[in-house]
Amino acid sequence: MTSLNAVVIIIRLIISIFVQRLLAVTLGEAGIAKIGQLRNLVQMLTSTSSLGIFNGIVKYVSENENDTKQLSKLFSSAFLFGAVGSIISGVVLFFNADYISVRLFGDAAFVNLIKCLSLLPPVIGLNRILYGLINGLSDYKKHAKIELGAYILSVVLLLIFLYYFNLKGVLFAIILSPLISFVVVLFIFFDKLKAHIKLQELSADFSFAKPLLAFTLMSFISTVLLNYIELDVRTTITDRINIEEAGYWTAMNFISKNYMVFSSSIFTLYVIPKFAKINTGSAFKKEVLYIYKTLLPLFGLGMLLVYVFRHLIIDIIYPNFEGLSELFKWQLLGDFVRLATLVISYQFLAKKMVWSFVITELISLGLFYGLSKYYVDIYGAEGVVMAHLYRYIIYFIIVIIAVWFYFKRNKKHV
Repeated sequence: MTSLNAVVIIIRLIISIFVQRLLAVTLGEAGIAKIGQLRNLVQMLTSTSSLGIFNGIVKYVSENENDTKQLSKLFSSAFLFGAVGSIISGVVLFFNADYISVRLFGDAAFVNLIKCLSLLPPVIGLNRILYGLINGLSDYKKHAKIELGAYILSVVLLLIFLYYFNLKGVLFAIILSPLISFVVVLFIFFDKLKAHIKLQELSADFSFAKPLLAFTLMSFISTVLLNYIELDVRTTITDRINIEEAGYWTAMNFISKNYMVFSSSIFTLYVIPKFAKINTGSAFKKEVLYIYKTLLPLFGLGMLLVYVFRHLIIDIIYPNFEGLSELFKWQLLGDFVRLATLVISYQFLAKKMVWSFVITELISLGLFYGLSKYYVDIYGAEGVVMAHLYRYIIYFIIVIIAVWFYFKRNKKHV
């Protein structure tokens, strides 16, 4: 699974390097910052359009893979969540398009973009539900094909729109990427979708609704609130310093997300299903140590190489982004601690430890938001990545304590 995922990520990285360079040269720091704003909004929609039940679907599909009755009940609830989430998301976007355009981009020139995006939540929500099924079944090969196929088609569309319509074209291509992903999912995974989602067996039995609501709450914290904070922090950098500094931080985030996507794919495909089946502290600790020994050295080496060659990376991907090099040290250190933390914190999702997740995540986001607001006035965009590191050091300690208390409370040997 790791090898297959690595091939996909490497191909995506190569393509992404080319695309990011082209965008940086063509649109500059201001364009990169605006793209970051829209990507945050789209990420928020991936959660709200399905009411954030993605990880719940992964969990319950992995537990009931061969139980067609339970799967029918699960997807009856899932489609209800998707319908409600899509309607609310679409209505909010459409009737607040002017405000959102000004909030995200500084003017009302992108109102039509927001209104077009308001039509897409049904597709985004359904796509998220189908991805939950794919991850729950741990079908690594088809998942890799879908990820790569959808990404390549989205990039082709982005390049065409960039050529003809410049920045607005890029932004429209970004909002259309979920539609492309949905088509690719249907094309590659259609047979398995039919086998596990039997439309004729769906009913008004919403017995999974209450368990899924817990994942709605968790997704709101981890996705919606996180992306809103990123939006606000980027706006703060723009207002207090300038949009170029906001572009540097956005560029650093793009680089970070490109190498962190490797770990997030493994976690959703492997860690959640694995942790869902582990019921003792000793088995959990053994699995965590195995993941640490397997992944952390590889990521540590990779991050070290990224830091050593940071100037070359900037020259290749973001030429003339002179303020970017100062951000690498803090971002890489923060991402390494984040990776170590995420391995343990996925126990919250696997075991539906709702309040543990909510409380620790709120502390984490609160730390990042507060520290970013404080340090940005002192260190500029560098202060935000410093906040990123300090937040994850504290969060790591809190997560360890929370998981230890979980096993102690349930009297399961750690």
